[in-house]
Amino acid sequence: MAIPQAYIYELCQRSDITDVVSSYVQLKRRGRTQVGLCPFHNEKTPSFVVYPETQSFYCFGCGAGGDVITFIKKINNLDYIEAVKFLAARAGMPLPEENDETGKLRSRVLAINKAAARFFVEALNTAQGAPARAYLRRRALSDGTIRRFGLGFAPDSFHALIDSLKRQGFTEEEMLAASVAKRSAKGNLYDIFRNRVMFPIIDLRGNVIAFGGRNMGDEKPKYLNSPETIVFKKSRGLFAMNIAKKSKSRRYLLVEGYMDVISLHQAGFDTAIASLGTALTAEQAKLISDYADEVVLCYDSDEAGQKATARAIDIFSKTPVKVTVLSIEGAKDPDEFIQKYGAERFEQMLSGSGNSIEYALGKVRAKYDLAQPDGRVEYLKEAIEVLCGPLSATERAVYTGRLAEETDVPRNAIEQQLNGRLRARQRRAAKEREKKMLTEGAVQRIKVPYTSAQGAKPLAAAYAEQQLMAAVFADEDNLNKLIGTLLPEQFITPEMQAVYRAVLSLREEGAPITLAAAAPLLEEGALNLLSKILADNAELHFGEEDLEMYLDRVKNNAFSPQLAADMSADEWTAYMEQLKNKKV
Repeated sequence: MAIPQAYIYELCQRSDITDVVSSYVQLKRRGRTQVGLCPFHNEKTPSFVVYPETQSFYCFGCGAGGDVITFIKKINNLDYIEAVKFLAARAGMPLPEENDETGKLRSRVLAINKAAARFFVEALNTAQGAPARAYLRRRALSDGTIRRFGLGFAPDSFHALIDSLKRQGFTEEEMLAASVAKRSAKGNLYDIFRNRVMFPIIDLRGNVIAFGGRNMGDEKPKYLNSPETIVFKKSRGLFAMNIAKKSKSRRYLLVEGYMDVISLHQAGFDTAIASLGTALTAEQAKLISDYADEVVLCYDSDEAGQKATARAIDIFSKTPVKVTVLSIEGAKDPDEFIQKYGAERFEQMLSGSGNSIEYALGKVRAKYDLAQPDGRVEYLKEAIEVLCGPLSATERAVYTGRLAEETDVPRNAIEQQLNGRLRARQRRAAKEREKKMLTEGAVQRIKVPYTSAQGAKPLAAAYAEQQLMAAVFADEDNLNKLIGTLLPEQFITPEMQAVYRAVLSLREEGAPITLAAAAPLLEEGALNLLSKILADNAELHFGEEDLEMYLDRVKNNAFSPQLAADMSADEWTAYMEQLKNKKV
């Protein structure tokens, strides 16, 4: 679907990028820009910059960039049309005429999920749902909790849900796209969820995007979760995050299962959340860090739970979130603990939960016999590595003293070993920074095609291409100096060639030359690079001499792959002779 440029222009005028981004990212003013922690990757130091003057953003950490539509597209996992719809609804603009198959399918899948959730709730209150109601009673869930989480029941039938959805006008292909049904080898459709207690999975906007179903007996699998669909990505969502985000508390409880979450909420802990049938991912940790200052890991005490805890600690170490670990004693999980001892005891246990350093040291300590000299030596080696992690000087001092007491080794000896390891790590980090700096300069970001001539000249021309495009987006009158004298084929980098073609297309349509207007015409790589170029040149004014210099470098570049491909051998020889004469 092609949306008129006039509509995109008005939409972006009504959707100030600072206002939109600040609803997802905490921004702070820095001169003429706004900065914050990037929502697209984990970081502790802000590298995400919003440029109000150009209505664009760029992250100097991960390279993501674009306009307000691109931001909504990336942050909400939408396609371009859906992102436009999202902003249009926000701005109160009527939608343009459309024929968008992907958007229509997304809407239909969400409608199916909503209808299925309603069907499961109604089924819970039928005679067939009696075993499910009894199961939820055994788990001590109140009617209010059952309603709050929209719990339901999938009847023991291969077609009950399908029949209901068909009566509501949904097609078999739409049900398959929503993954509420599958097709058998014989070609017949059947319900995926049967004879299970159903847990709807709801996103931050209140849409039902998937389901989890639990067996009420010992059959395997105990839990059956929706596969990924056009609206559902397991690695990005969290169960009950739509409820937890409303809490005033900034301390979140991360648990393993749906029932743990629900039990904790019923007991008054309204920030309990869980990942969706998979191990915690960096994307989920980033989402949590947008709402939480502290995360308490409340995983099960079995081996799988311990592995999940170690993994989560490592992932959260790359975020600003403080991590503590809850050691659950007398029960296998939070749900069982609350049933046995009550919410008050659980709160007391939470208050005494150890931080991730204590947890890591405890895991190491359990491996060795500290009564033996070699056990103390090995324990200290591993413990010192733990203390080399992201700790403050105060924390290191406290834990160094504790190690000295535990091992009966002089504190100064442990400090010497620790300082030596820290210096070694700092040297390695310095080398890594130097290496990174060498690969992040202006020259390194310019990717000259392999077929182009080697040396400084094509690099200078490629840099000039970027500066010319920056000048055009800074002031579209500068395009007049390029038209008629410079063709897209004369650009040696494919990204800038694509940008120049987009600019010429916008001029031909009479559309404004802005990042928002160019974005739908560019691939992600070219858009990210253009965003970086605009960010790098945000404070720069382009004079006449600058433009002439950059234009001359591009026009007189010794090699253009596209031109070469279009020339005969005689034409290429004549072209090279012409360049040689110009140089003389």
